[in-house]
Amino acid sequence: MRKLTLLLIITANYAVFAQTNPVITSWLQNTTNFGRYYTAATGSTPIGMSLLANCQKVQYDATYVYVTTRGIPSYPTGIFTGDGNTNLAGDQNAMYRFPLIPTQNTGTATATNAGNCGVFINGVSLFDYRDGVAYNATATNGICGGPPPNAMCPGGPGTTQAWNRDAIPAEKLGFDCAKGHPAGTNYHHHQNPSAFKYDNTTSTTYSPICSLYDSEGLYTINPNEHSPLIGFAYDGFPIYGAYGYVNTDGTGAITRMKSSYQLRTNTTRVNGPAINQVIGTQTFFNGYFKEDYEYVAHPSDPTYLDAHNGRICNTPEYPVSLYPNGVYCYFATVDANNTSVYPYVVGPTYYGNKVATKFGTSTTIVNGTTTYLAPLAITDFEKKNITIYPNPAQDYFTVQADFVENDLKVEVINELGQVVETSKILQGSTLTIIETDTLYNGTYFVKITSNEDSRTFKIIISK
Repeated sequence: MRKLTLLLIITANYAVFAQTNPVITSWLQNTTNFGRYYTAATGSTPIGMSLLANCQKVQYDATYVYVTTRGIPSYPTGIFTGDGNTNLAGDQNAMYRFPLIPTQNTGTATATNAGNCGVFINGVSLFDYRDGVAYNATATNGICGGPPPNAMCPGGPGTTQAWNRDAIPAEKLGFDCAKGHPAGTNYHHHQNPSAFKYDNTTSTTYSPICSLYDSEGLYTINPNEHSPLIGFAYDGFPIYGAYGYVNTDGTGAITRMKSSYQLRTNTTRVNGPAINQVIGTQTFFNGYFKEDYEYVAHPSDPTYLDAHNGRICNTPEYPVSLYPNGVYCYFATVDANNTSVYPYVVGPTYYGNKVATKFGTSTTIVNGTTTYLAPLAITDFEKKNITIYPNPAQDYFTVQADFVENDLKVEVINELGQVVETSKILQGSTLTIIETDTLYNGTYFVKITSNEDSRTFKIIISK
């Protein structure tokens, strides 16, 4: 009898842990909506895919969580032709395994590598800073690696080079409006997965892409709220957006998390090109290579991140009541203009032990697992965290929810009670963005409906 009681207690505690552990509960599950993509031929009309978007199944056992996904986001992808990339996002047929309890690496830090170094909560891949291209003085344009016509680097793919190109400045014209592009068919982000269009409305750098091939991205940056949990690194530790609490114990004002890497002030590079040297069509400006950055610690300011681009802290998903010692968290770093800054998300090394694994979906899980089913939408709708930002709004506003188990209907209603705009937050998505170009200045009401339940928010349009 005593053994049975102990077993029941252990089982109950395990069930509670599973329902509160963010690495189980945070994935965006979807079983009804399909991916979409743009092509130059179809212009601003996205084409529907036959692949389900986001994640399709979450399972867990006593040690790991297993996430099944096609690697396709709910927001439209493409086009990518700004740097000659003619690939399309395709089926990754993936099952990712993450540890339920990640651990710190107390030995030599493990460097991130080419390809996946994490997964966003919508099942989309995270890559680190690199794009597989490096400096080679004897190569055409002074670079090697990457797609043709670049020459192969000395030693072949994967060999260590002295100067490795940073994908963000080098490939920016090849990213779509959601800041992603495919390697082969593996659609991925190297950086904060918010849409270019909504990062900084005063910037026109990417407007030619976003005006025709629009995309919402995974979330929008809101400097007034702690950024959402957006993914997990391959060591199992969580990844957040750009903003967090000032204090590591989860208190204080909301502030931008800052990278502790800065550009070196050298005018020359050892065994590399001079700063701003031009070879062929390439200009090797400061920041073109990962090695142009150096780490500078800021021990007196907790808003500066460590060498892995994270810190131990408490967050809304990891409150001090449940995690009194905090949890290590990575942040997707941006500057004051919301432009991504090195090392972008994770890296150049992991904080923890890299143990995550990618399988094909045909892989059989040896141990018995439990399938995680998210709480029913009607039951938790009143408790769901829904934010509308910015408010007052000028060019657009975002309606963002923590998690959407069923499609949410979004209506914008004027003071006469007339519905003037409609949209949806699709199952498995987090947001919809309402553009205000057809709305006059004034007060409006945003009604969000889930099945039979609804909530209404007030918003002011002031252009």
